[in-house]
Formats: sequence, C-alpha cells, structure tokens
Amino acid sequence: MGFEGDEDAAANQVSTQSRFRYNSPLVQVGLIGLVCFCCPGMFNALTGMGGGGQVDPTAANNANTALYTTFAIFGVLGGGIYNILGPRFTLAAGCSTYVLYAGSFLYYNHEQHQAFAIVAGAILGIGAGFLWAGEGAIMTSYPPPHRKGTYISLFWSIFNMGGVIGGLIPFVLNYNRSEAASVNDGTYIGFMCFMAAGTLLSLAILPPSKVVRDDGTRCTNIKYSKVSTEVVEICKLFLNWKMLLIAPAAWASNFFYSYQFNNVNGALFNLRTRGLNNVFYWGAQMVGSVGIGYILDFSFQSRRKRGFVGIGVVSVLGTVIWAGGLAKQLGYSHKDLPSKLDFKDSGSDFAGPFVLYFSYGLLDAMFQSMVYWVIGALDDDSEILSRYAGFYKGVQSAGAAIAWQVDTHKVPLLTQLIVNWSLTTVSYPLLIILVMLAVKDEQKGDKASANPASVDNNSKPV
Repeated sequence: MGFEGDEDAAANQVSTQSRFRYNSPLVQVGLIGLVCFCCPGMFNALTGMGGGGQVDPTAANNANTALYTTFAIFGVLGGGIYNILGPRFTLAAGCSTYVLYAGSFLYYNHEQHQAFAIVAGAILGIGAGFLWAGEGAIMTSYPPPHRKGTYISLFWSIFNMGGVIGGLIPFVLNYNRSEAASVNDGTYIGFMCFMAAGTLLSLAILPPSKVVRDDGTRCTNIKYSKVSTEVVEICKLFLNWKMLLIAPAAWASNFFYSYQFNNVNGALFNLRTRGLNNVFYWGAQMVGSVGIGYILDFSFQSRRKRGFVGIGVVSVLGTVIWAGGLAKQLGYSHKDLPSKLDFKDSGSDFAGPFVLYFSYGLLDAMFQSMVYWVIGALDDDSEILSRYAGFYKGVQSAGAAIAWQVDTHKVPLLTQLIVNWSLTTVSYPLLIILVMLAVKDEQKGDKASANPASVDNNSKPV
C-alpha cells in the first residue's frame, strides 16, 4: 500500500484556499487533539483523581505499572508500527484500549478484584504506544516548520480540555458525596462514552500524503515502510546521540504524575475537591502550552534562540514551582497525613495547596510542549519523527512504570519530590546542548519549499 502521488499544480492551488479545509494541517492537528481529548484526556482525569477514583490506590498503582511497562515497549515500537500501518488503523486500535481500561475500574467498583484492572492496564499500554506514536508523528510533521510551537500548543489545549471536562464528571456526579471514598458507577460510564467516541473519531485522520500545507507542499511523499526497515531504524535510536540527550527529559516527563496525583491531590483533598482540582490542573496545561508555544514560535527570529529562551523560561518556572512544593511537602508524610481539604468547607487553608497543584499542571504542559518542539525541530520527515516520538514515549513510559511502583512501596514523599525535581533539572542543560548542536535556523531552502512547484514525486519529505 503506498501514498498517492502529487496532484497537478492547479489542483494544489485550489486545495489550499482555506486554512480550515479538511486536508489542512490545522484541521488534522485539531482532529488528533479531539481524539486525545476523548481518550488520554479522559484517562488523565481518571488517574488525576488519585487511585483511579478508589479509596485504596493499590489497584490503580499496579494497573498503571502494567500499563507503563507495556507502553515502554510499544511506545518505542509504535513509531515503526505507524510507518507500516498508517494513521487510521494505528490510532483506532490504540484508542479502543482506553474503553477497556475505564471499564475495568467500573468492574472493580463492585468486585474489588484488581486482576482485571492490571490486565486492562497492560493492554492499554500497547494501545497507548500506538496512539502516542501516531500523535507524535502528526503533531511534529504535519505543521509548517516555522509554526510547530503554535500547532503543538493548539493540540495540547484541545487534548487537555479532555482533562478539564473529565474532571467535571466526577466533580458533578459526586458533588453531594463529600464523605465518599470512591466515585460512583456513572463516573466510569461517562469516561467510557467519551473514549468510545474518540475511537470512532480517529478514523477521520488523513495520512500525511493527503495533507497539504497552506503553501501547497505536502507533508511527505514516501511509501509505507517495511517491518525489516523499521526494526533496524528503531534499534539505531538507542545509539542516536540526539535521542540520548532527549532521554532524561523523556524519563522525567511522566515520572512526577504518581507523586502529584496520589500524594498531592489524593493525599490533601477529599473526593469531590479532587475532581474540581483536576479541572484546573488540566486547564492550567492549556494556559501553559499556549504560553510556551508563543515563546517557541514568535519570541525571536532565530529558531535556535527561541529554543534557548523557551528552555530557560521553563527551567526558571520549574525551579520556583518545585521549591513551593518542597515547602508544602515538609509539612506532611505518609505517616502524618493532614485532614482532607474541601473547596467549600476548608476556607483559606484550601488556597495554598490548590495553587500548588494548579502550578504543577502549568509546568507539565510547558515542559512536555518544549520537548515536543525540540523533537519537531530535529527533522520534518514524518517517518523519522514518528520514530523519535515513539522513542520519547517509550522512555517516558519506562520512567512512569517505575514511578507508580515507587509510590506503591511507600517511598518517603520528600524523597519522591526531590527525585522528581532533580530529574527535570538535569534535563534542561542536555536540551540546551541538543538545540545548540542539532537545531538549525530556518534557511533559504526552507522558504524555497513554500513553492508548490518545487515538490515532485521524487523529492524527500518537507
């Protein structure tokens, strides 16, 4: 199965009249944002409640460990699978596994048997590897090179609106259950409905050969890859110096979730307030992604300088936020947990921890958007970027698998915070080195590609 060849210049010109046409990068990135809104967005709301909405986080921790263990494998393989199967089948197969995962917690709400949740988590890890490899390839290769930060922020905003809406589901359905320990069945059913819709929506994503940028260029003209090719190319990633510099940031980027969800939101707030907090946590991600996207695309003419400034801003903000987290963490531990805070009944005591949790969400979006921008700046080839994105998600998930077990084994909370802070801090200078050595400023050749006539059937992807 191969990509279609270029159409003639007249057809190209007609197909680029509207930025909101179906085959434009803007619409396609918006669609993948909606897919992630429905599936991982709702998953984020589910896990963000702490313990998957259960009083005992053990089942959720073990399910997440299984999830991220398989995700670590299939995240790396996902880029190759995307190159072989294309976006629609890869994304639809991945999205369907989210429905099963939410259903396993509906089952757990009645039977209290964690085996189903663990198996569903392992299956979701496979599906998430498919989904995020496809998402990474689309988000980094479809947009024009000089607007990748803007498109990443657009995706991140739509995606995290899923967490906002998903946070409202447990908040509304459990509003009058201020003393409840676990969420009701309707919460999980609501998540499953959104996830099923996302699975269907993924079938609307176009392959890169059919996506035409506003300047008339196509995202790629390559044919689908072969299994043997992808095996070799994926193995090469582990010796690729660019990926080795990305690896610490990838490891850090999901490592802090178990701490923030279980030991900040889960430990400090009651059930209904945790749902409300998630609305603002994922809302903060929308704000953070837009802010860092602007810096990475518009702050300076030089792409490398924009990269340096973006990394600098995130590093300073990260230091301030983790320092605030340290100040709060010094006041409680696993053996000395404070009384649960409620957004209505706790008065001014609620404000400080709420702002801290909001700030964690802001930093998460800025950090991950920054890393995606760096990955996207390394190349414009959909094949290469799908492998890079898969490697990023694979390493990210390996870190997360360990992090959820760190929490299960009750590692001291102060130790968890210090490790999280250290991991993100180490990644900043490595990313600066990567930008310095591998990211080039836009050259005249980039502008030349804006001429549709310069793209032919034998050209490399632009």
